[in-house]
Amino acid sequence: MRITRADRSILSDWWFTVDRLMFFGFVLLMGAGLVLSLAASPPIAAKLDLEPFYFVRRHAALMLPAVAIMFAASTLAPKQIRRASLLIFLIGCALMALILFLGPEIKGAKRWLQIGVVSIQPSEFVKPAFVVLTAWLFNESQKRRDVPGIELAVALFAIFAALLVLQPDFGQTLLVTVVWGALVYMAGINMVWILALGAAGAAGLVTTYFLAPHVASRIDRFLDPASGDTYQADRSLDSFLNGGWFGRGPGEGTVKNVLPDSHTDFIFAVTAEEYGLIACMILLALFAFTVLRGLSKASQEPDGFIRHAVAGLVMLFGLQALINMAVNVGLLPAKGMTLPFISYGGSSLLAMALTMGFALGLTRKRPMAGRLEPRRETETEAEPEAAGARGQHA
Repeated sequence: MRITRADRSILSDWWFTVDRLMFFGFVLLMGAGLVLSLAASPPIAAKLDLEPFYFVRRHAALMLPAVAIMFAASTLAPKQIRRASLLIFLIGCALMALILFLGPEIKGAKRWLQIGVVSIQPSEFVKPAFVVLTAWLFNESQKRRDVPGIELAVALFAIFAALLVLQPDFGQTLLVTVVWGALVYMAGINMVWILALGAAGAAGLVTTYFLAPHVASRIDRFLDPASGDTYQADRSLDSFLNGGWFGRGPGEGTVKNVLPDSHTDFIFAVTAEEYGLIACMILLALFAFTVLRGLSKASQEPDGFIRHAVAGLVMLFGLQALINMAVNVGLLPAKGMTLPFISYGGSSLLAMALTMGFALGLTRKRPMAGRLEPRRETETEAEPEAAGARGQHA
């Protein structure tokens, strides 16, 4: 089937207005995730007495709904994305609060909602909605003095961060805080606010260190490996040494047999051992391309809300990838955070598809009035100058 500009279908309109380079970047990452899941997940399935390709089949089954979610989200107009984000944020936070009382405790945390055989992590879906709403509130506070945008943005952050801490999920809390802080800076908020929020963030980190023993233990082991068990970090680093430049070959890796989360948190290490450093650098370049492409598109947007929202969504995607890869190479303390589109995980895959769908939708080419306002303002300002010049010559 050939798509032409003469078509008036939703698919045709989407194809000629969406950023295809960014979209293909996401599709390539999804494809790479399926291939790497095939390499990393069979040993985990064997440990759990499941058939060898159990996780691969589930990962493949989630690919179609993930692409569908990305496509559906990218067809929405900016106003529809704001409304959808508000709905997702409210429902997601309500479910996060409910999980604290009714959710199962897994590895010392209550983050998942069990619906039959399906497990959902609501916080993953709240993240992109939170970014969009924050960008909108900051932009409204700049345009209208009667809107308490900054205060509402702080309230949204406090609610979301508190729910994450109570789960507890300090890694996601840190990720959300960094992205939110970047949006505060981009919005040009008064420096007093920035300093106050920075001091509050630093106080939160110190408090977490002293009140959360498992967080303190991870930080201590990272700073001083001799102070505790660093088995996972050591095996992850060994995988990069064993793989060399070109890897040991598909299926020949050994680190996936000893790491408990090789198909999620440490899939980058499996990639290094079986496919080599060159494959890792290609993967890194693909992430870098999609992030830089998104930031470039954001910088070209005259609408403040779209500019900040796209930048925030892309940073959420890029920073999560950076944290995962940094943990795998020993540059950050161990943290259970997935590699976007690569690691196994239904909620992570679907939520990241929603995140990037919002980014694609906000950057689509549209004949919006907001895109033409800067030109009209320039022309309006130029007319009096031209008239003055004519008067002088006369």
